Amino acid sequence: MNKLNVDVAVIGAGTAGLAAYRAATARGQRAVIIESGPYGTTCARVGCMPSKLLIAASEAAHMLAAAPGFGVHPGTVRIDGKAVMARVRSERDRFVGFVLEGVDNIPQCDKLRGHARFTGPQSLRIGDHTTLEAARIVIATGSRPALPPALREVGPGVIVSDDVFDWTDLPASVAVVGSGVIGLELGQALSRLGVRVSIFARGGSVAQLTDPDILHVAAKALTDELDLRFQTDVTGARQDGEHVILNTRDAAGAERSERFQYVLAAAGRTPNLDDIGIETTGLELDERGIPLFDSRTMQCGASHIFIAGDADNERPVLPEAADQGRIAGDNAGGYPDVRPGLRRAPLTIAFTEPQIATLGANYRELCKGGKFAIGKVSFENQGRSRVMLQNRGMLRVYGEYGTGRFLGAEMIAPRAENLGHLLAWACQARLTVHEMLDMPFYHPVIEEGVRTALRDLAANLAKGVPDTSSATDCTPGV
Repeated sequence: MNKLNVDVAVIGAGTAGLAAYRAATARGQRAVIIESGPYGTTCARVGCMPSKLLIAASEAAHMLAAAPGFGVHPGTVRIDGKAVMARVRSERDRFVGFVLEGVDNIPQCDKLRGHARFTGPQSLRIGDHTTLEAARIVIATGSRPALPPALREVGPGVIVSDDVFDWTDLPASVAVVGSGVIGLELGQALSRLGVRVSIFARGGSVAQLTDPDILHVAAKALTDELDLRFQTDVTGARQDGEHVILNTRDAAGAERSERFQYVLAAAGRTPNLDDIGIETTGLELDERGIPLFDSRTMQCGASHIFIAGDADNERPVLPEAADQGRIAGDNAGGYPDVRPGLRRAPLTIAFTEPQIATLGANYRELCKGGKFAIGKVSFENQGRSRVMLQNRGMLRVYGEYGTGRFLGAEMIAPRAENLGHLLAWACQARLTVHEMLDMPFYHPVIEEGVRTALRDLAANLAKGVPDTSSATDCTPGV
């Protein structure tokens, strides 16, 4: 058994772990990074990059389907599923290669392979070959797709999102269980590529949305195109040859049994904290088994242990993982001098069509804090959106009474990935609504819709705080 003593040990070599390792070593600390699985981040290997490759293929197919609306008739369209998936895998491997180049640049003596478990607050055991004492430890163990109880131990036809990107051809049919970001992105992409897709949602949620008005518009926009069934429970499943029989029950109690080649579980992700011996650390845990931590410093309680990335389940998206890892590693390297790091304005994007974006404080969070003003715009008659035949969706923006400060927004809109960034920058800069309206807006552009919503917000802010009878409705939506 090898024995090591280091200043900082980082558990996990994903986006957060790599950022933490670099930050700790930049402090001049002796650090190691521990990984039990394949190198290459979740984003590059099975997440944001391969999914966008599949979405890009689906967008190409959809543009051909939409072309007759412009008077352009492309003729017979053939989707080559093998070619689609070959490009997805090839480009995915290229992106993973970039990550691996970075890992290769880490000194070999700093990389430990094997599953790490705490054996005490400052001690780890890696596989069956190494024991390690570390003055500070960063938990960056990531997460894994969650599998609902009804879909466990069914057979090879039940898959998770990670499995999709190893396909060598497109399947004939897929049931998607979950209407979160992953389920909607993959479900719509596969449907546009000719796969028979049904999406099942236990409740009425759509991606990361919380605003009831945006939820309503999003539900209509997506159900107009997709077989998206809200308020539907999956009651069971069984493998039947090369297919899965899926049993469901809707809100009215009607039961159905349907056959799909695959059932894709897309019901969220679970932090990888259940098999690392965290109970030996003495850390205080929440009801989900996640250590209590300071989101500004990533420090767990007042301890020498820090947490970052999907493991803490705070904002499980890549930019946040990178920021959290950098903060955790910097503070682990400088401990006990622990300082708040830069946390940016929240921004989450779903690459559906129309795209979905939330930024700053969302509707649900603002409802907890009291009264706020709202402005909105529909994209149905927005000029540039109509020009592109993408005139679906709505944007709602939120402002603070008194100061006029812009607080956040939710939207389903054409090119929401661009609008979301624009508004997130304004939110982080703590601009007021009037300062935002002083900015330039060209014509004709989709951003003119943002101006319309901001003008509506400014008018509502000028009216002052409403009385209780006309206050913002914070009851749940869909």
